[in-house]
Amino acid sequence: MSPPSRQKEIFDVLLRHGWSYMQQVLSLGKTDQPELPTPTVLRNILTDLGPVYVKLGQLLSTRPDLLSPDYIETLSQLQANVPPSHWSEVETLLQTELGHPLETIFKTIQTQAIAAGSIAQIHQGTLLDGSTVAIKIQRPGLTALVERDIALITQVAQLLSGTDFGRQYDVVALAAEFSSALRAELNFTLEATYTEQLGQNLRSGKWFDPNKITTPKVYWNLTTPRILTLEWLEGTSLLTAGDKGALEPEQRAQISTLLVRAFFQQYLVDGFFHADPHPGNLLLLRDGRLAILDCGMMGRLDSRTQAALVEMVLAIINLDAQRCMQITLDLAEPMEPANLASLEWEYHRLLRKYVNLSLTQVNTSQAFYEILQAARRNHLRWPSNIGLFAKSLTNLEGTGRLFYPEINVVAEVRPLMNDMFWRQLVGDDPLQSVLRTGLEFKNLSLQSPRQLSFLLNRLSSETLKFNLNIEDINGLRRSLDSSANRRSFSTVVGALVIGAAIVSTNATAPQFQILSNILFGAASFLGMWLVVTILRSGQLK
Repeated sequence: MSPPSRQKEIFDVLLRHGWSYMQQVLSLGKTDQPELPTPTVLRNILTDLGPVYVKLGQLLSTRPDLLSPDYIETLSQLQANVPPSHWSEVETLLQTELGHPLETIFKTIQTQAIAAGSIAQIHQGTLLDGSTVAIKIQRPGLTALVERDIALITQVAQLLSGTDFGRQYDVVALAAEFSSALRAELNFTLEATYTEQLGQNLRSGKWFDPNKITTPKVYWNLTTPRILTLEWLEGTSLLTAGDKGALEPEQRAQISTLLVRAFFQQYLVDGFFHADPHPGNLLLLRDGRLAILDCGMMGRLDSRTQAALVEMVLAIINLDAQRCMQITLDLAEPMEPANLASLEWEYHRLLRKYVNLSLTQVNTSQAFYEILQAARRNHLRWPSNIGLFAKSLTNLEGTGRLFYPEINVVAEVRPLMNDMFWRQLVGDDPLQSVLRTGLEFKNLSLQSPRQLSFLLNRLSSETLKFNLNIEDINGLRRSLDSSANRRSFSTVVGALVIGAAIVSTNATAPQFQILSNILFGAASFLGMWLVVTILRSGQLK
């Protein structure tokens, strides 16, 4: 489909759903202040526009710093109503990517897809050695479709970049971020790498039994950028396993603890976490292990952000609004001057809801989401990885509560906090941390006398200079110059009026009367001109 026909298709979808603003942007380049449709209408538009826009909506659902809760909740449920591609197309792509006839690789392969999404579909197969595998196959022709739609999204972002909305939210950078994330999802070798990395991290777990949790094995010889072949894991989704009533409450509690601790290790220790732990991606295997599937969307947190999140969780637990505000200012970027008093008051109001609740009643993810939203309302923009963390935490807690309603994330995490603080203070290797600190003190002790001597020498010789950099000092200077000029101008006008009055009072000859009239006229003209310039500047108040 050529770009003009694609643009016409988008027009038709927008017209059908009544979003006139985006029609004007695409057809006329009109970029007034954006008007978003209702959450339901936006979800329907993205669904009708196809896989790329469905993925756009899913990524937007991870950004509570950009959208309000009703949009986040609606877009989180976004699914593509796309039937699986015909087997003949899939078979051609599969054989081309693997480079060998399929009968030389697979003993059997199901031609009917067992699952289909906006990006790929999954088939079950059996290798020649009898191993059962899941084959994730990218939709044929999807790459060209993605690049075409990405170009259109980038064009719209550039049109919006001139508006206040576009500058406030940096829509060009958002479009680039989305494009990068989507291209990464199209590269299945990245997902294979993520799957293996997550599995290795889980095997080194210290807060849980690493033998109780796993990820599927990757078959690298049968994996390409468009094909991902994984070990087939036999089991049932977490919620289905719970609904069957085969698990005792004690077993549910143990599995819930395993799940929460495994994910908090990802968040606060590894800094590499699964961003979408919904029930379909959590499988309870027949041997009792828990498997984490679908590592296409992963998030990363650096050590500084991890430390801040530990403090944020503690601040929420302790209902410390002021500390929440301080951590927010450390992590978030102001889009315009923030009202700190208003932000702290909002945090106090949000956390007061939890004052009389027991730990089992506190919804940690909901509290964290409200913190993000309050910061957004006060013109603070969070990094995108914080949005992914919030989405992951929300899905984790939601799934945990459905599987085991008595679960409490705070109660599960609290015993880990002492360990977390210790790790942040001394790291994984205490001896190395002590040696590093000692080396820094040594450098400080060697450099300090020399620097102090240099400072005293400059002071005694009167050659010490300070370099100060004040933002927008030129604007301040122009403002002061303008004020001084107006004050001088008004003084001259006043002097002319007073001089004319003196001359008029003592005037005994016609020529003095004429001089008096001239002075009054000049003063009136200059005075009126001064008033007009002040009014035109818009700074009368």
